[in-house]
Amino acid sequence: MLVYHGTNVVVKEPKIIISNRLLDTGTGFYTTTNREQAIIFAKKVFERRKQGAPVINVYEMDEKTAQQECSVLRFPPKPNYDWLDFVTARRNSVYSEEEYDIIIGPIANDDVFRTLGLYLTAVLSREQTIESLKTRELYTQIIFSTEKALSFLQFLRSEVLE
Repeated sequence: MLVYHGTNVVVKEPKIIISNRLLDTGTGFYTTTNREQAIIFAKKVFERRKQGAPVINVYEMDEKTAQQECSVLRFPPKPNYDWLDFVTARRNSVYSEEEYDIIIGPIANDDVFRTLGLYLTAVLSREQTIESLKTRELYTQIIFSTEKALSFLQFLRSEVLE
């Protein structure tokens, strides 16, 4: 399976980097199965960092072997209560359940961040949040949370965007 990582540099050897901000599933190497979503991420990272260039890194994931040898948490393509609880716990730094090598689920893009923010500040109820999120077209992200998981990625190429 092809996966994409949008950023501002070529990443031939992915690494787990501790982030200084709270992400959907915590620390990890974030990829998406959607090239267009990777382009959006690459442009945002380039704009935020003001260096390098928008770059899409393309990898082949050995999905079959990874699923056999890694602990994998897979959410459905559309947000559900389990996904909401998981992302909320991670964003609030209160997640204390099992850790996983690979996490697969919907991407919380900027629009979803706003909805989650309304939920986290109790403007929206849990039910309203899920109903709102179900109407959005969300792409799949695959997060590699351990070095073991990263071993199932093979760098194919980078594409520098205009």
